[in-house]
Amino acid sequence: MAAPVPPGAPRQQPPPPPNYNPTLQRNPNSISDNFQNLNLNRPVSMPNSAPRPTPFSQSPPFPSTTPSPPMSRPGPPPPGVVPRPTGTPQTTLPPNVAPGRPTGPPMGQSMPFGSRPPPGSMPSSMGSGSLVGFPPSGARPVGAFSSSGSLSGPSVPPPGARPGPFASSSPLTSGLSVPPTSAAGGFSNGPSAFAASGGPLSGPRFPPAGSALQTQTPPVGPPSMMTSAWPPSQPPSMGAPLGGSGTGSSLVPPVQQAMPFSAAHQVVPPFSVPPPQGMPPTQNSPFGQQTWPPQQMGPPPPISGSVQPPRMFGMPPPLPTQSMTTIPPAMGQTGAPVAASSKIDPQQIPRPIPGSSVILCDTREGNQANPPPPATSEFIARDTGNCSPRYMRCTISQIPCTNDLLTTSGMQLALLVQPLALPHPSEEAIQVVDFGENGPVRCSRCKAYINPFMKFIDQGRRFICNLCGFTDETPRDYHCNLGPDGRRRDADERPELCRGTVEFIATKEYTVRDPMPAVYFFLIDVSMNAIQTGATAAACSAINQVIADLPMEKEKSICVYKEGPRTMVGIATFDVTIHFYNLKRALQQPLMLIVPDVEDVYTPLETDVIVQLSECRQHLELLLESIPSMFESSRTAESAFGAAVMAAFLAMKILPSVGIGALSAREAEGRSNTSAGEKEAHKLLQPADKTLKSMAIEFAEYQVCVDVFITTQTYVDIASLSVIPRTTGGQVYYYYPFSALSDPAKLYNDLRWNITRPQGFESVMRVRCSQGIQVQEYYGNFCKRIPTDIDLPSIDCNKAVMVTLKHDDKLQDGSECAFQCALLYTTVYGQRRIRVTTLSLPCTSNLSNLYRSADLDTQFTCFMKQAANEIPSTPLLNVREHMTNLCVNALVSYRKFCATVSSSGQLILPEALKLLPLYTLALIKSIGLRTDGRIDDRSFWITYVSSLSIPLAIPYVYPRMMAVHDVDLKGEDGSFIPPFLPLSSEHVTDDGVYLLENGEDALIYVGSTVDSNILHELFGVSSVDEIPTLFVLQQYDNPLSKKLNDVINEIRRQRCSYLRLKLCKKGDASGMLFFSYLVEDKIPTGGQSYVEFLINIHRQIQVKMS
Repeated sequence: MAAPVPPGAPRQQPPPPPNYNPTLQRNPNSISDNFQNLNLNRPVSMPNSAPRPTPFSQSPPFPSTTPSPPMSRPGPPPPGVVPRPTGTPQTTLPPNVAPGRPTGPPMGQSMPFGSRPPPGSMPSSMGSGSLVGFPPSGARPVGAFSSSGSLSGPSVPPPGARPGPFASSSPLTSGLSVPPTSAAGGFSNGPSAFAASGGPLSGPRFPPAGSALQTQTPPVGPPSMMTSAWPPSQPPSMGAPLGGSGTGSSLVPPVQQAMPFSAAHQVVPPFSVPPPQGMPPTQNSPFGQQTWPPQQMGPPPPISGSVQPPRMFGMPPPLPTQSMTTIPPAMGQTGAPVAASSKIDPQQIPRPIPGSSVILCDTREGNQANPPPPATSEFIARDTGNCSPRYMRCTISQIPCTNDLLTTSGMQLALLVQPLALPHPSEEAIQVVDFGENGPVRCSRCKAYINPFMKFIDQGRRFICNLCGFTDETPRDYHCNLGPDGRRRDADERPELCRGTVEFIATKEYTVRDPMPAVYFFLIDVSMNAIQTGATAAACSAINQVIADLPMEKEKSICVYKEGPRTMVGIATFDVTIHFYNLKRALQQPLMLIVPDVEDVYTPLETDVIVQLSECRQHLELLLESIPSMFESSRTAESAFGAAVMAAFLAMKILPSVGIGALSAREAEGRSNTSAGEKEAHKLLQPADKTLKSMAIEFAEYQVCVDVFITTQTYVDIASLSVIPRTTGGQVYYYYPFSALSDPAKLYNDLRWNITRPQGFESVMRVRCSQGIQVQEYYGNFCKRIPTDIDLPSIDCNKAVMVTLKHDDKLQDGSECAFQCALLYTTVYGQRRIRVTTLSLPCTSNLSNLYRSADLDTQFTCFMKQAANEIPSTPLLNVREHMTNLCVNALVSYRKFCATVSSSGQLILPEALKLLPLYTLALIKSIGLRTDGRIDDRSFWITYVSSLSIPLAIPYVYPRMMAVHDVDLKGEDGSFIPPFLPLSSEHVTDDGVYLLENGEDALIYVGSTVDSNILHELFGVSSVDEIPTLFVLQQYDNPLSKKLNDVINEIRRQRCSYLRLKLCKKGDASGMLFFSYLVEDKIPTGGQSYVEFLINIHRQIQVKMS
C-alpha cells in the first residue's frame, strides 16, 4: 500500500482523452444513462443469472456512433458523462423483470468527474444490517452492514475516491429473511411483461435532440414492447414538479357579486400562467435548432417568461412596477365580505401550476442578466455570459445596493451552488480550456479567474478585475487587440471570455504525489438484527450486482475506463468483533481473520486484506453469496459500527454499540422520546459525543467520503451516525421500516446511482464576490478548516451548497455585482480540473425591483436549510415561529411600500412570492418541524435537507398528488404525468386511488369504496382488504395498470431516485400517514389549514403595519 496521503493532496493519474469533459452528454439520453441504469421495478438478486434490466424503465444506451450535441466551437466533444460497464452481471430476475441491462458508453469513453468508489462501498451506521466500504486514501469506502439493519461504510479512495457505507438498525420482529438469490421470481416490483421482452424498462429522461418541445405521449407500455430501441420522437414532457410561480401575473376570475377591490390593484389567480412572453409555440421549437427569440428589455427588466396580466373591466392598468396577487375576501349573499374566519375565498388562494412545456432561456441578453426560470420547471439554458441557473442561483436576481434596503425587503440574500449539476442534454457542453504550464489567467490581488466580465483596456495589454477592481497586466501570450466595441477580438472564440461556466486544466502545482489506485472496502453488519431483517442478504446481493460497475483495467468485458486506475477491493463483516477476509487468488477460498479488540482496532495482513479486483473477482462473489448463511445462526445483538469503520479506514490508509463510537448510552432515551415533543428532545438531534466527529475530520483529511445506508426497524441515533457522511461530503440513505420484500430493489438502485453518477474527488470550493458583498457562511455536507474554503472529499451532481451573503459596503446603483464559484477537483483519470462558475447581476436601489426579481424557489430552499440548521439546537416551536416570521417579513414591506392604497381587508402578495405562504405552511408541517415525529425521522430530514438541491427541495415538503383511478389512458394531454391536485382532503374521495410523491417516497392511497374493477386492474384483487400490507407494485395486462407503472417510472426518472412505494388504506396508520402530507388541511393537533394560515399571515402583516 502507498504511504499515508497528506491532507488535501491531489492524486495524479493517466491523462484523459483530449478535451475530456465530465458533464458532456454524448446522446440525448446520456444523462439518463447514469441514474436510469438503476433498475426499475426490479428486486435485487444475486449474480449468476440473467443480465440486469435497465433502471428507471430506460431504453438501452445508444451505440457509440450516436452524434454528440452540437458545440459552438471546433474540436472533438469530450466523452460522455458516465459510461456504463458492458459486463453482464449475473442476476436472478423475477418473472416480471426484463433480463436486459444497458451496456452504456462504448469502451474508451471516459467517465465524467472522478467517479466515486465503485459500487458496493457501503459503511454501516449501527443497528442491524449496515454496509460500509472504504477505498485507500483518496479512495472511497464501499459499505458496511450494522446490526440495526442499516448499510453504512466509509470508503477511502486514493485521494479523490469516495466511500459508501450502509448501516442498519433493528431486526424485523417477524424475522423476515431475503429469499435465496438463486431462486427465480424473487421479489416482484414491476410489470410482468418485461420478463418476456427482455427490453429496456423505461424511456429517455429528456427528449432527444431534434424533438419538439411540446411533447406527446409515447406509445403506452414498456419500451421493450416497441420495435425500435430509439426513444419516441416526441417523448413525454418532464412536467415541471411545481412550476409557473413567481414569473408573471395571472388573472383571477371575478366573483359574481361586487368585490371590494382597490382600483389600482390587479387580481391574479394562481390557476393559470400565460405562456412565456416572446417564446415561439412549443410545438415548433425542436431541441436541436432552437431559435432564441429576443426578449423585450427595458426598465425595469421583465421577468423571463412573464406576461402582463389582463386587467379587470373598468379598472385602471397596474403601475409599471407592480406585479402582485390580490386575494379578495370571500363574498356573502349580498356581496359583502364575510367576517372572521371566512375572510379569504378558498377558491382564489394561490397554488402551484405545473409547467407543460420546455422553457428556453438565455442567461444574458443585451448586456443584461435575464432572471432565471423556476428551478422546478423544465428549461434549456443557453450560456451567453452568465452561468446556467442549474449551477448557481441567487435568491434575488437584482442585488440591493445597501444592507438597509435588503433588511427593509425582509428577503434573504444567498447563493445556491450546485457546481456539478446535470445539464439538459440539449444544452451546450461545458468547455474545457488548457492554458498550459502557466495555468489560467487570474487576478493577482483576489485570485479571481478570468471571466466574461473582466474588462480589457490599453489595447488589451491590461485588464480590470470585475470582483476587486484591480488592474493587471495581460500575459504576453494571452494578448489580443480590442475591437471597436472595446471587447477583445477573440472574445467569442475563447470560452472563458464568453461563457459563464468553464473548466480549466489545473497545472502541476495542484498535483503533489504519484497516482494511487482506487480502493473500495465493503463493511457488512452481520449481527442478529441485520441477519433476521434480511438487511445483510440484501446488502450482499446489491454489492454483488454492482461489482460489474467497478472500473477494471484488464477485463475488457467490464472495462469502464480504458486508461483508468487499477481497482482494489476489500471486504469485512462485523458484529461485536470485526472479521476481515483474505481474498488473495492463491487461496482456494477466502480466509477469515478476526479482530476481537474493538477498543483499539488494528488491521491484520493489510497486504492481503485489500487486493486487485481483477485477481479476486471470483473469491469476492463467492464470499458475498456465503456471508448470509455463514452468520444465519448468529445470536449477537450488538454491533461495533464505529470500530469497524475505523478499521476499514486504517486498512485503506496504510495501503457503534460497542467499541469506538458506541451509541448505546442514549438508545433507551431515544426510543422513549419517539414523539420528540418533549422539552429537551432537540438535544437528541445532536451527536452523542465528539468521537465520530473526530473520526469524520480525519477521514476528510485523507479524502475519504462515507455514505451510510440505514436499514432499520427501530431507533439507531441517526443524529450521531450522520456526522461522518455530512463531514466527508457523503449521504445518508434511510430505509425505515426495512422490508426484505420491497426494499432490496431500492437499496440496489440507490447504491448503483450512488457510484455511477457524475462526481469529483478531493475537492476544494471557494465563492468570491464583488467589492461590497462578502460570503457570510456555507451550509452543506463538507469539512471546513479555513474560513474561505470548504473541503469536499467527494462532490456529486446531486449535492448543493448554500452560501449566505452580507454587505460590507454600498454598491452603486446601475452597476453589476459578480459572484464566482471555483471548484478544484479530481476526475476519474486523476486529472485536476477547476470548474469556474460566474454570475453577474445588476444592482438596484429600488425596492420594487427586488420583489419583482425575487426567486421563489431559491428563497424557500434557503428557508428549509436554515430550519435544518436550527432544529438541533432550538426548540421546534421557536423554529416554526422563525420560519413564519421570515415569510411575514418578506411580505410586509411589499404591502407597506410597494402596493398601492387598498382595502385593509385584502391580502396582497408580490407575484414572484405569492406561493411563499403555502410553502412556509408546508415546511412547518413537514417531518422536520412536526412535534409528533420520530427522533430518527427528524434527524434524517435534517441530514437530507442540508445538501438538497433546489429542484428537489419544494416537492420534498409540498409533494405532488394525482388521481390514478381516472387518468387519461390515451395520453391526449401529451404527458405521462396526470394533472396535480391541491394537497387537501377535499380533493380525495373514498372511491378513488391516489398517488402522492415527494422525491423520496411514493404513497398509493386506496379509498374504502373503490370500484372492484379498478382494484382488479391495479392490484389483481377484488376488495381493498385483500391488498397486502407489504406492497409490491405489479404490472398487469390492462391499460390502467400500465399507465400507473408508466407514471411511476416517469417520476423516478425526473427525480433521479428509485421511489419507495407504500400502500395506504383509509382507517389505519398508513391512511393517517397519507393524510399527514395534505398540508392544506387543518391538523387535529392544532396545525392551521392553508386558509387559516393566510388569515394569520394577513393579521401579522396588519399588526406590523400599524
